[in-house]
Amino acid sequence: MQLYPLFLKLAGRKVLVVGGGPVASAKVAALRDAGAEIAVVAPEVEPALAELAAAGSIALARRSFDVADLDGAWLVVAAATADVNRGVAAAAEARRLFVLAVDDPSAASAYGAGTLRRGGVTVAVSTDGRAPALAGLLREGLEAVLPADIETWTAAADTQRAEWRAAGVPMAERRPLLLRALNAIYDAKKNGKVAP
Repeated sequence: MQLYPLFLKLAGRKVLVVGGGPVASAKVAALRDAGAEIAVVAPEVEPALAELAAAGSIALARRSFDVADLDGAWLVVAAATADVNRGVAAAAEARRLFVLAVDDPSAASAYGAGTLRRGGVTVAVSTDGRAPALAGLLREGLEAVLPADIETWTAAADTQRAEWRAAGVPMAERRPLLLRALNAIYDAKKNGKVAP
């Protein structure tokens, strides 16, 4: 069965992280970048997580997972032992919550991705949870070929989109028009001129 790729708006939404080790700490960093309200539950935590809790950046409960921890969560990250992850996954499934179980595909209903962000563009690569290290390597390869000035492309696409919407340009006609605009940027850069 194929996965359905999706980007989530987590700003201001509770995400529960079960586990307090280095993997949980890395997931918390990415969730903070997304603006999520993070609750961490773990008997022991990395110093970085303790510091975030002391600063009020995350909520921290130093104890084992309890089903009530799922209350109000939009997403769950299970970054604990396999046994704990399975228990978290079962409880979350009963509440129709997606679980990202780090390096534990059998307990996951969602998988993370090798992610590259540059200039307003996000590229995510998944191996359907089977080979996270490969996803990371593929992400690095894409990073090497993604133009450094991609922000210029993003700005041009944003401007063009507004103009097309205002003019009622059909969706099917927009890609060729965008390609033409991006080629003009490329040509201007190649010739040392300011882009149109």
